Amino acid sequence: MPPKAQLKFSDGEKILCFHGPLLYEAKCLKAEVRDKVPKYFVHYNGWNKTWDEWVDDTRALKYNEGNLLKKKELEQQHASSKRKRKGGERSGTEKQDKPKELTGEPAKKKRRLEQAQVESTETYAGRIEVKVTLPDVLKHCLVDDWDFIVRQKQLVELPAKTTVESILKDYSQSRTRGSSASASVTSSVRESASSEVCDGIREYFNVLLGTQLLYKFERPQYAEIVQKHPDKTVSQLYGAEHLLRLFVRLGSVLAYTPLDADSMSMLLGHINNFLKYFAKQSSTLISLRNYHPAPPEYHRRQAT
Repeated sequence: MPPKAQLKFSDGEKILCFHGPLLYEAKCLKAEVRDKVPKYFVHYNGWNKTWDEWVDDTRALKYNEGNLLKKKELEQQHASSKRKRKGGERSGTEKQDKPKELTGEPAKKKRRLEQAQVESTETYAGRIEVKVTLPDVLKHCLVDDWDFIVRQKQLVELPAKTTVESILKDYSQSRTRGSSASASVTSSVRESASSEVCDGIREYFNVLLGTQLLYKFERPQYAEIVQKHPDKTVSQLYGAEHLLRLFVRLGSVLAYTPLDADSMSMLLGHINNFLKYFAKQSSTLISLRNYHPAPPEYHRRQAT
């Protein structure tokens, strides 16, 4: 008989809660077990009550010094990722391109989300469900990945031979490869759209990897690789195995972007195109040879 689900937080408790890729201070208004799963109805401090919502254990953290430090680190990583993107897009003039969302929407929409301005209840309720569907071949890769890391206690070799940066670059180039001269305008639009989507995937990956895309067994490896390569983002160090995990989480993250139904449908179309490409390339991008047994000293460090 499975153990009875236990609540980690109590009514009225001050907590930290994930909303998209960042942590925010919140209050647990109500805690209860629903369908044997602990659920918490939270209010984000300083936000309108329209944003109050039910969350599970994966999004709620205790309010303590360690998690406040994690909150600050996430904010710094997010800001650093945005600065690096802007620095790479400078044209040499004083004017810089405005940062774009995953779909290339203007930055004002992103600011609207960050400032938590209120949309109607109907609009909010209509966008809380975002499903990213993985091709079957990628689902099998996820199962194998879990088995190697969690059950067999193996690790992915890092830095990856083919990094997330390389994968995104190859995909973007593949979208325009083979276009005829007569289709140059269409090709340009497609290239721009794929580039913006890749920028968004890269940013989400850089922000989410350390907090939501790693198994517990991998955390010492993450700390080591980041310390060893302080001048690189994780998208320049990790590869396909970890990128694939992003798309399991991406739906819940995209649910909090201020996109209307048409924009979200367009975005999901771009994501599906990328996943089809990922599936076709999976046999070369994800290999059993990328995993290796963790040495005894690593097991000792991980246990402490």
